[in-house]
Amino acid sequence: MAEKYNRIAVLTSGGDAPGMNAAIRGVVRTAYAHGITVLGVKRGYNGLIRNDMQELGVLDVNGLTGLGGTVLYTARSEEFKTEDGLQRAIKSCEYMGIEAVIVIGGDGSFRGALELANHGIPTIGIPGTIDNDIACTNYTIGFDTAANTAIEAIDKLRDTMQSHERCSVVEVMGHNAGHLAVYVGIATGAIAVLVPERELDFDADVLQKIQNGKIHGRTNNIVIVAEGAGNTLEIAERIEATTKMEARVTILGHVQRGGRPN
Repeated sequence: MAEKYNRIAVLTSGGDAPGMNAAIRGVVRTAYAHGITVLGVKRGYNGLIRNDMQELGVLDVNGLTGLGGTVLYTARSEEFKTEDGLQRAIKSCEYMGIEAVIVIGGDGSFRGALELANHGIPTIGIPGTIDNDIACTNYTIGFDTAANTAIEAIDKLRDTMQSHERCSVVEVMGHNAGHLAVYVGIATGAIAVLVPERELDFDADVLQKIQNGKIHGRTNNIVIVAEGAGNTLEIAERIEATTKMEARVTILGHVQRGGRPN
């Protein structure tokens, strides 16, 4: 027979992702249906260390489904990575009577969840990251929304690139993973996609493609660069110097994290 828990905690950690609030709502409503009390931990593992948490009821999570960001706030905790910080978090769980923890976040958040589990605190990880770099799941919370945000922005960029006959070098997020860049590149018809996981021949895979496109009448290009795959400004300068096509840089940045989840 499965063990019955009476009091659990939920936290969001690392980079925020559209859909985290919907996940919080799902946790609270499911727990309520099973008679389980939920404590919402604020600011990720920092809140667990500092005992910064509050009880969440069904009314507290009403209307969260379409709200971006995370109402519990989020942070990256360097203190939790230390033995002292980890022990303080464990003692906080014991003091508050927390029997299990649900962590919504990415790879760093999951490493923290593993540490809690290794120290005897049952832990569930819900993959929430726009990077889509969590094993054993095809889609992470926030990935689809982030991809569509980038696609919408690039569609608008394409109009002005076409008007000025330019090359647009667009940097998307992803940390050390290129999943977001690949999906965005395919959807927007980019001439090249640069990702951290794969080395490429810049001359053959980027410059030559642009040159060939010019020969066949192509007057504008989109090059997608994943965060961590290279210096976007240097890439644009190299394209412009070799192809003589004006190249402009757009770094989409944290706009990909915001907005209503799709």
